[in-house]
Amino acid sequence: MGFIGTVGLVLHPERQCASTVDAVLDWGHGRGAKVLGMAEEVDRIGCRAVPVGAEEMTAAADLLISLGGDGTMLRALRLAVGGHAPVLGVNVGRLGFLAEVDIPELPSALDAIDEHRFTVEQRSGVRAGFEAGHETALNDVVLLRSPGQRSAEVAVRVQEQPFVRYTADAVVVATPTGSTAYSFSAGGPIVSPNAEGLLVTPVAPHAVFNRSVFLSAGERLSLEVLAHSGDLAVEADGRLVGHVRPGDVIEVTMLPAAARVVRLGHTTFYQRAQRKLRLSGSAEPD
Repeated sequence: MGFIGTVGLVLHPERQCASTVDAVLDWGHGRGAKVLGMAEEVDRIGCRAVPVGAEEMTAAADLLISLGGDGTMLRALRLAVGGHAPVLGVNVGRLGFLAEVDIPELPSALDAIDEHRFTVEQRSGVRAGFEAGHETALNDVVLLRSPGQRSAEVAVRVQEQPFVRYTADAVVVATPTGSTAYSFSAGGPIVSPNAEGLLVTPVAPHAVFNRSVFLSAGERLSLEVLAHSGDLAVEADGRLVGHVRPGDVIEVTMLPAAARVVRLGHTTFYQRAQRKLRLSGSAEPD
């Protein structure tokens, strides 16, 4: 019996990927698998996938397929949080760091998954709780200086004890997945996705202490916006989700194994990091 009975599609919000969706639909028809898509996305491209709501799709799907770049993949992973379906990333356009296959490889990838010839990679998430509610991210949660406001002054508390204070343009709390995104551009380290913990990195820090801190999964983390800070925007995976001001406290929690990514053995994390970040070894001496 095949692994895939129902496929859920998550589409790039702008790119036209109708031909790739048709390839999934044709594959599903040949295997007797149902193909679902979120109603607004299916309507936009006029495809034959069954239109449903996001919750219905994630509850019914055996596999979620992300067709797009890293932003689309992160959205698919957020949809997968708390569900049972792993996510296959298909790169549509530029090189996607989180994608597993390119478009020409999709039919053979679906065959392999249906025949149980794949592995899954657990990806942790991060949840931030503040006055506006709770937000979940798979890459990072960021406290960001608002235009025209003073710098972010943030106290980092671990296990309810003060640890460090950052004065910076922003403070990034990243998962290992997100270590190669905003945190990396701010000078943070690359962290293996197999690690379990949260990475706190200041962006353009103005204080003496300017290093990242990596906390283990079980340690309680909170961020207090200090009295001399400006008002700060809160972003989750690049989405503006709220604002905080001096005196506010953001409780940050790691979500172990929040979602699962399909791996077919084509590339390793380090190979993808090397390609995406254009890494090379040190120069050989003459």
